[in-house]
Amino acid sequence: MQPLKYLNGYPEHLQQSARDLLAQGRLGEVIRRRHDQPHDVRSDRQLYDYVQALKERHLRQSVPLGKVLYDGKLQVIKHALGLHTAISRNHGGKLKASREIRIASVFREAPAPFLRMIVVHELAHLREAEHNKAFYQLCLHMEPDYHQLEFDLRLYLTALEHEGG
Repeated sequence: MQPLKYLNGYPEHLQQSARDLLAQGRLGEVIRRRHDQPHDVRSDRQLYDYVQALKERHLRQSVPLGKVLYDGKLQVIKHALGLHTAISRNHGGKLKASREIRIASVFREAPAPFLRMIVVHELAHLREAEHNKAFYQLCLHMEPDYHQLEFDLRLYLTALEHEGG
């Protein structure tokens, strides 16, 4: 049985369905048919505006973001689809903190719902550092289909890895 690293925590029957579709060479096609809406967020500036709009809508009281960008160095293979960091810098004897969100470059071409899901995930880290119940409730507040989109994204990444897109 072939291991599917992106689907490790899911029930065996779901993994088997994914294996069957992979064997038929249809997993990517099924995901593309389900999520055929492309996005037009191509540049870092557009990504910043996109993230800011979601943040303004759902997390007005949270800390401001200093930087949002696509990062080609993030390795999807190491399960880093996005990264939320707090960077402290010394400015004239005062410590200034800046929050950054980096999104893996694979999302530049991914379907729109997947970009939204990963942005929601990283924004939720502004309030909740850990992946706990409160974190996932916040994700669901911002994106009601969060769990389904996360599963579909894992299928999409599996298809990219095994079928080459």
